[in-house]
Amino acid sequence: MDITFGPVPSRRLGRSLGINHIPPKHCTYSCRYCQVGPTRDQEIERRTFYTTEEVCRDVTRRVEALRAQGEAVDFLTFVPDGEPALDRNLGVTIDALRPLDLPIAVISNASLIWREDVRADLAKADWVSLKVDSVDQATWRALNQPHPDLRLDAILAGIRNFAGVYRGTLASETMLVAGLNDDEASVTAVADFLASAGIRLAYLAIPHRPPADSAVTCPDESVVTRAWHILQDRLAKVELLTAYEGDVFSPTGDPGSELLAIAAVHPLRESAVEALLARAGATMSVVEALLDAGALRRVLHCGETFYIRSLRQD
Repeated sequence: MDITFGPVPSRRLGRSLGINHIPPKHCTYSCRYCQVGPTRDQEIERRTFYTTEEVCRDVTRRVEALRAQGEAVDFLTFVPDGEPALDRNLGVTIDALRPLDLPIAVISNASLIWREDVRADLAKADWVSLKVDSVDQATWRALNQPHPDLRLDAILAGIRNFAGVYRGTLASETMLVAGLNDDEASVTAVADFLASAGIRLAYLAIPHRPPADSAVTCPDESVVTRAWHILQDRLAKVELLTAYEGDVFSPTGDPGSELLAIAAVHPLRESAVEALLARAGATMSVVEALLDAGALRRVLHCGETFYIRSLRQD
């Protein structure tokens, strides 16, 4: 499996070259809305999944191929199948990627930020996003389904600690799920925490890709708007991640492999698949072959057809 994928269009980071340095699906959480699917290996101890050399070799190869094609890359983004901070080599790998002269982002669920070594690794990145879906213990457990040894109070304290010393761009992300954390009291509590922690940039998202739990649904537009106003009253900048990013993907090799690498982390709308294949000079027969082989799944969500990489059980 390729470690890099994309670049994919990102509303936050422009053309983001993803780094998938955690195999499916090792995570500290098993979020009900996760687009990658349920967590198979829930863990909180940091370890090595790929060596720094393996990650750097794959990222460098990809960046060089894109530059040769005249394709732009705005960020290198650690956004794997699981929690990026589970990789004990995260900080070392960020340092090793600096010669590529590209800003580096990490999108984390913040579950391990109570650890000093994790905060030190994240501090090496230029842009960090931390998940805060709820500050209520019961809601956090129901929505994020964390590893049983994790404590929400320690995570929130770690976020405060990190926000107080981090010198890059720090953002939070809150996923709103209908009936779970989208009521006024829940959103107000999150907004108050973010403001008191000193986080100035917040993103509100909805589960617009197929979730791990089919019972998960998007809040009404009026509810999302209310949530935006609650955060906007307390924070410097609040943005919605509720619109489709677009279909501009950049193939540089075998279209089937490229498709699987992206779909492992970023489920693709049918229009995006068609656009990617067209740019590679391929047809939907590539998709049909992957479906027949069981490597890819076709899923209907919110009236749209998505393609998701199958999680192998071997």
